[in-house]
Amino acid sequence: MATTIAAPKKKVAPKAGDDFLPLEGTDYIEFYVGNAKQAAHYYKSVFGFQSLAYAGPETGIKDRASYAIRQNKLTFVLTTPIRGSEQIADHIFKHGDGVKVIALKVKDATSAWKETTKRGGNSYMEPTTLKDKHGKVVMSGIHTYGDTVHVFVERGDYAGPFMPGFEKWEPGFETKEVGLLYCDHCVGNVGWNQMNPWVKFYEEVMGFRNILTFDDKDISTEYSALMSKVMSNGNGFVKFPINEPAEGKKKSQVEEYLDFYNGEGVQHIAIATGDIVKTVTELQKRGLEFLNIPSTYYDTLPERVGHIDEDLGPLKRLGILVDRDNEGYLLQIFSKPVEDRPTLFFEIIQRKGAQSFGKGNFKALFEALEKEQDRRGNL
Repeated sequence: MATTIAAPKKKVAPKAGDDFLPLEGTDYIEFYVGNAKQAAHYYKSVFGFQSLAYAGPETGIKDRASYAIRQNKLTFVLTTPIRGSEQIADHIFKHGDGVKVIALKVKDATSAWKETTKRGGNSYMEPTTLKDKHGKVVMSGIHTYGDTVHVFVERGDYAGPFMPGFEKWEPGFETKEVGLLYCDHCVGNVGWNQMNPWVKFYEEVMGFRNILTFDDKDISTEYSALMSKVMSNGNGFVKFPINEPAEGKKKSQVEEYLDFYNGEGVQHIAIATGDIVKTVTELQKRGLEFLNIPSTYYDTLPERVGHIDEDLGPLKRLGILVDRDNEGYLLQIFSKPVEDRPTLFFEIIQRKGAQSFGKGNFKALFEALEKEQDRRGNL
């Protein structure tokens, strides 16, 4: 099966009635972590996030502590259990630090819940209104793969720092931003033969469509392979690639993830930047480790991708990959896992017109991943 690419769709708001789940983008991504205070410090120090809001015993939330941090349109929430929050503690025990919530911004959270649950979505949170002196936020949610959930957030009538239950967080320690802009896409790893069922879920329950398909011939090396389908919502603001393992001589990085995460979950978060060389240079200075790409990758780069505006020297020095599609080109780089478990990692991406996901880089990326797997004894 060859790669298939859906016809490009312009990013325009659908007409009323065309899209039963109109999404305005990613509202926030919430991680369940063992120590939220330290995790927030890490993401501020290394990734350049700014302090936004805090919730915990001091704000009336007794079972957890949460730190909201932001950089431009990208918001992370780091949550840790305190007392009486076995569900959070169990999640961390099973998965390690990982993504629990991919929150999506909507105009009507009640409608979002009704439309998705009547189409077969498993309810995670019935429509709930949170209020404080700054206004109100309406939230609802459904389950997706593994223990991950989608929460719909309606915040048009709220003027506070984040949401009710949180207070403005001003710890006195801040770092400079590194140019991260927003969530470009969020990738999920699912089990054997589970990609198509979850594709069907996003199509039927959330109204997404499959815009790209990669098979095991597209994403493979001598030793391992995977298959992937990219799901996009109606206006193209939210994209979720879904990966599943494929047969190979040795264990693929998706299988390694599933083993160490103990199930399905978010593999990596791709973050957009407007200047990838500047952003990656700063991230490396602050200690973020990236996969090592063989220098031979750059020997034939001009022949493969044609003219690009960037100087090849800094790209080679930093290990930034380049790929082209019919609409332009993109630059991307992948971090090593940010925890001791080989699970969650990050992608930094800059799009120069391209709307694809770097098919031409899959071989180089997989070979770099396999080297790290082999070092861990998991290949």
